[in-house]
Amino acid sequence: MKRIKILRNRFCSRLLPAWTLRIMAALLLLFLAVGMRAQMPEPPGQVKPGEKAVHEAYLFAHMMDADYGRLYYSVSRDGLHWKQLNGGKRVFENYRGHADICRGHDGRYYLVGNRGDDQPDINFWVSEDLIRWEKYSDYSPNLETIPDYPRVMKRIGAPKLFFDTESRQYLLTWHTTHDLGKTDLPEPYWAGQRTIYALSKDLKTFSEPPRKIFGWPEIATIDTIIRKVGDTYFAILKDERYPTLDWPTGKTIRIARSSALTGPYEKLSAPLTPSFREAPTLIPSPNGKAWYLYYEQYPGVSYGLSVAERLEGPWFQVAGYQRPDWDKYSLPPEVRHGSMIPISLKEYEKLLEKFKLEPEAK
Repeated sequence: MKRIKILRNRFCSRLLPAWTLRIMAALLLLFLAVGMRAQMPEPPGQVKPGEKAVHEAYLFAHMMDADYGRLYYSVSRDGLHWKQLNGGKRVFENYRGHADICRGHDGRYYLVGNRGDDQPDINFWVSEDLIRWEKYSDYSPNLETIPDYPRVMKRIGAPKLFFDTESRQYLLTWHTTHDLGKTDLPEPYWAGQRTIYALSKDLKTFSEPPRKIFGWPEIATIDTIIRKVGDTYFAILKDERYPTLDWPTGKTIRIARSSALTGPYEKLSAPLTPSFREAPTLIPSPNGKAWYLYYEQYPGVSYGLSVAERLEGPWFQVAGYQRPDWDKYSLPPEVRHGSMIPISLKEYEKLLEKFKLEPEAK
């Protein structure tokens, strides 16, 4: 066998020069690469040549794995490929929390956070341009007054903010756990988490008492965000129970829906993600015909992306964090949870002017 291989090599080298063989090998690799790309289409929702984008650019306000709870910015033009701003440095020193931004009742941007899960207050900042943030207000919910929530623990996690244009009020959500007592459930602190809400017209005064937004007695939830499409409100949440054979949906992202802002939320979906995913954030695609749902594979391992034409689904997971010629989206290394929002091209350019793009790695 070895003699046959040697003779074949000698025959090929006499028949074809070495440079010809190298060119043929390169052409073969190029053919295979092009063929593979042709078999892996781009995610739906991108703007085709000659089309005008419905959404021109995006901002991702997030924390970093090595700097938990502080504020950083990344931006994108297509909602798929993200670049970090400000040389990888913080963009606002006073912020603490899991960044969540919405455009509010007066057209300005509102940012919500909190100093820590063990702190009693939720904090708000306001900005005209996403560059300069000013303190706006604080809110300290009376957790002990939450109806039908015995043995509540004084913990406030990951506040999120949604402004409902129909009712002209804000829905503020966060998660608070309670003592389950004697239980065989794994991670009882997290199994006891429930999503709590309060309403406000101006983020100065809030409805009392705060209440649970979901009526599900056994499902622990955190990281809940609310969005409205048409006449339907969607709650995108993390199922916080630990995954077991008895609870296979644990630590996944799911969606429920309602005809009213505060529920009842029903038709809880099957998991949209694998287990151990959290901090969902949702943006419309550039052409406005698809939805991009991002979520973190924690702790700070990577980000996943699922895409659907309608929030009701079906959803599919986009290739990413696999290998460069397969990946269809990318985020800066070590980004962790926050919120993505569409912004105008002018706002995008102003952010670049102020904070600059992080230089490309060589």
